[in-house]
Amino acid sequence: MSTELIGVLVLAAVFAVSSLRGLNMGVLALVAAFLVGCVWLGHTPEQVLDGFPAEMFVVLVAVTFLFGIARVNGTVEWMVHAAVRVAGQRLGVMPWVLFGLAALLCATGAASPAAVAIVAPLGITFAVERGISPLYVGLMAVNGAAAGSFAPTGVLGGIVNSSLHSSHLTVNGWQLFVGTFVFNVAVGVVTQVVFGRQRIHRTQALTSDSAADSTIVLGAEQAVTLCAMVALVLGTTVLSLDTGFLALSLASGLALLFRHTAQQASREISWSVVLLVCGIVTYIALLQSLGIVDSLGRMIAAIGAPLLAALIICYVGGVVSAFASTTGILGALMPLAVPFLASGAIGTTGMVIALAASATVVDASPFSTNGALVIANAPEHQRDDAYRGLLRWGAGVCGLAPVAAWLVFVAV
Repeated sequence: MSTELIGVLVLAAVFAVSSLRGLNMGVLALVAAFLVGCVWLGHTPEQVLDGFPAEMFVVLVAVTFLFGIARVNGTVEWMVHAAVRVAGQRLGVMPWVLFGLAALLCATGAASPAAVAIVAPLGITFAVERGISPLYVGLMAVNGAAAGSFAPTGVLGGIVNSSLHSSHLTVNGWQLFVGTFVFNVAVGVVTQVVFGRQRIHRTQALTSDSAADSTIVLGAEQAVTLCAMVALVLGTTVLSLDTGFLALSLASGLALLFRHTAQQASREISWSVVLLVCGIVTYIALLQSLGIVDSLGRMIAAIGAPLLAALIICYVGGVVSAFASTTGILGALMPLAVPFLASGAIGTTGMVIALAASATVVDASPFSTNGALVIANAPEHQRDDAYRGLLRWGAGVCGLAPVAAWLVFVAV
């Protein structure tokens, strides 16, 4: 059996075992890198770890630490309550406020599941009390998280840009952000058309001191943290400073000022996401060093019809991401698409936007973390309906979203 085939089969096994057993995909990927690199090929551990993404590690740790500080000291809670007060009793506005809030959280460094875990419970509580479909507001939170994730300061935006930069390819960060944002806004409009008119029996779930009605004062610590989050956005976009080191510097400054908060926030760092992404990228880097990724990319590029090859990549990203981690899928597929992108047959930015949109719009699948969060926060007597609704929605977006993204950003 050829080394190329073994490498691909091991990668497929990593995805399959992780999906079936629930073990972190990054752990399995690091084990796979050891077995293939050290045991099978006789490389040294140092050679295998040459592919460890140090820059990506700093970005993920730094932005999640900064966001963790904001969450622990109440800055995020203040932002959520401010958004709810803006919506007031206007039922049609609230789902879009949730969309914008989730997008803002992800754009400033929150992992997508973290943003959904914060926004979805408040939105679903609001929806149930006012007779709106919990599925509708839950999907809007998920769509918003996907819309903000590819900002230059977002976790997924950092992953994509780092993967392409290491392969000597560039993509316009703002075009990537705007393209995926607009695509998810369109998905949000479709969500509103499909679910927005559904009504349920109203409950008195919210009390006078509930999250939707209470007032939270912005204290000195929260104001400083909010300024740090704004500084991260301005520093990375206007001044072109490195996202990881700037976020780490800001987080360290806050930690020096507010030691107790920092001690709690250090536990908020998304180590599982860091391990997931770095493990997958390390294994993919091993495959790259063996020429396997280039070989597979050339096979896709050699299909003879560049548009068809681009559509295949989009469908692979969308369908697999519905059942596995989006961060892991992007970490694996971006290098796989590099030879195809390097050929010049398809514009790099358009293809990357299409693949990113295809891989994240399916995060509402009930088999993904975000979809599971929506179901878990739905009222108990409505969870079965929420599951079936997300199952149908997930199947629909798996079939339609990749071809839609391909048409908009690649074909047209």
